[in-house]
Amino acid sequence: MAIEYVESSKLPTAWGMFEMHGFTDSETDKEHLVLSMGDLAGDEPVLVRIHSECLTGDALFSLRCDCGAQLQAAMHRISIEGRGAIFYLRQEGRGIGLVNKIRAYHLQDKGADTVEANEALGFGADMRDYSMLKPMFAKMGISRVKLMTNNPRKIDALIGLGIDIAERLPHETGRNPHNSHYLETKRGKLGHLLEGDSE
Repeated sequence: MAIEYVESSKLPTAWGMFEMHGFTDSETDKEHLVLSMGDLAGDEPVLVRIHSECLTGDALFSLRCDCGAQLQAAMHRISIEGRGAIFYLRQEGRGIGLVNKIRAYHLQDKGADTVEANEALGFGADMRDYSMLKPMFAKMGISRVKLMTNNPRKIDALIGLGIDIAERLPHETGRNPHNSHYLETKRGKLGHLLEGDSE
């Protein structure tokens, strides 16, 4: 995997001034981002969110998932702490892409859950790859984190990349009548740590 850092710029947001760092992956032709705030250097663990792109949730305000709410909550949490980073990975639909995500939504409209829909299309329940994070973390100088996640796979992925997880911070937000079944499927079939589940 050939991840290359491109450039950084300021990004003023409703939650304060972030720094936006661009990365390219020559093997997949995808572009990934890191949004950072504050000085990330030092031994203190950095508040971090690993967020996979969700156009429908992040930009179109879909209530079918909790993605947009999670992204905004992470930005808010970092702004309060004044220090942290969001790794925004271009892995739409748990890695199946936007058009296939629409196909999966169509199957969900007919009664399938999110895992059944992905599998009916010939995909795994979660196709995401986190290996691109290693050079991105190295560039940002982050080796120890307080990780905002409910997903055990992200915890395992970071540990596998040599990142020290000082603490897991539950990141449950955005539950509504349109996504309650989706969230229960993530908890029941994908092992997400929701509603007070133990680590």
